[in-house]
Parts: sequence; structure tokens; C-alpha cells
Amino acid sequence: MFAWSLARDSFVTLLAGLRFTVEYAVIVMGLSLALAIPVAYARLSRHRAVRLLAGAYVGLIRSTPLLIQLVYIYFALPVVGITLSAPVAGVVGMTLHYTAYITEVYRSGIQAIPRGQRDAAVSIGMRPLTISTRVVFPQAFRIMVPTLGNYFISAIKDTSLLSVITVQELLFSGQIIAERTYDYFTLYTEVFAMYLVLGTLAIIGVKYVERYFARGRGSAPSQRRGPGLSGPGLSGPGLSGPGLGDTKAA
Repeated sequence: MFAWSLARDSFVTLLAGLRFTVEYAVIVMGLSLALAIPVAYARLSRHRAVRLLAGAYVGLIRSTPLLIQLVYIYFALPVVGITLSAPVAGVVGMTLHYTAYITEVYRSGIQAIPRGQRDAAVSIGMRPLTISTRVVFPQAFRIMVPTLGNYFISAIKDTSLLSVITVQELLFSGQIIAERTYDYFTLYTEVFAMYLVLGTLAIIGVKYVERYFARGRGSAPSQRRGPGLSGPGLSGPGLSGPGLGDTKAA
């Protein structure tokens, strides 16, 4: 049955693995959130070749399991001269995976913003880059927050797959001790409990972030940003919507 003494002795080692789990999840999500922006705009590009290239990448990643992607990067690529350490291969594999999925979240969020808001921004002389960063994306991001939060929770759980390529995160740390002591019940129960606590805290954190961004929807901005454009959401003539003075939820 459950060996409390073994669980106590293993706690520090598993805690170190838990730290790596959190670090990997945060790094992967940070990189994915940033890299998905240009890929999402590539998916919406006027140039057919750019759209096809971005679409091919997204389709390739979404059509294959994360596990085989990690195994391929770590075990297969060295055959063609591309050798990555286990931690780097894990970060690269998970980042490529989540970037593809978050790209589609960004794309759908951007397309959800009414075309009239872009037209209104153009009519007052705003440049395309400014329109994207000041008008479109801030509103779209508020729509995306719940989905992005769910992907963050998934990333925490998916770090367990890194054990397959010998990354010493939480699960792999538990496996090492379990194979040495032959007490699989105690070690895997302890690992299970740690994932449960971490996942629960992540869910609570995501809900807090969702409420924070939800409070901003429909609130009246107070700082002027330019002629006819006020506040962080740029509410004004011809510019309304989630985060732009419109109380209608996306």
C-alpha cells in the first residue's frame, strides 16, 4: 500500500521535477503566444504563397500527435545531422505544437473583429501595423483569453510527455524512483497528487485572468489616443465592439 516514509523521502526530488514542469509550461506558452502572432497574420495574408506555407505548417502539426512530434525531433532528426538535447528538443517540439493551435485561435479572434473597425481606423489615417496592434489585436485577445487559458492548462499536463525523451520533469522523476524502489503505487500516487494540485491552481489562475479581462469589456475608456479614438480599446466614431465601448460579448 501507500508508503508514507518513501513518499516523504521522495518529495524533494519530485518537487524539483515539478519545478521543471512549471518552467517548461511557462516557457512553451510564452514562446507559442509570441510566435503564433506572425503565423496567424500569415494565414490571413493577401499573398497566396504565404497563406499556403503557413497553412501547411498548421495542418502538419495539427494532424499528428504531440508525442510522435517529440519522438521524431529527439530520435529521428539526429540521423540527418540535427541533434538537440532532451530539454531543447522538448521545448522546440511543444512550442511548434502549441504555436500551430494558438495560431488558429488568433486567426479566428482577428476575423471576429468587424471589418468596419478597420475601415474606420484607415479613414482617420492609421497605418496597417498600428491598426493591427492598437485596434484589432487588443480586442481579439480578450475574445481569445478563455481558449488560451485552456491551452496553458493543457501545456502543463502535456509536459508529462517529455518523459519519453528523458526530460526529468515530474513524471520522469517519479519513474526513476519507482523503478529503483519497485513501489509504483506510492510514487505514482504522489505524482498524481502533485499534478492534481498544480492543475487545480492553474485552473483557478486562468479563471482569475478571464474575470480580469471580462471586466474590461464594455467599460468606458478614459484616456485619449488620438482624434476620435479614446481609451485602450479605441472607442469612438465608427469603432465599437468588445473592448471598444460595445457591451455585446464576442
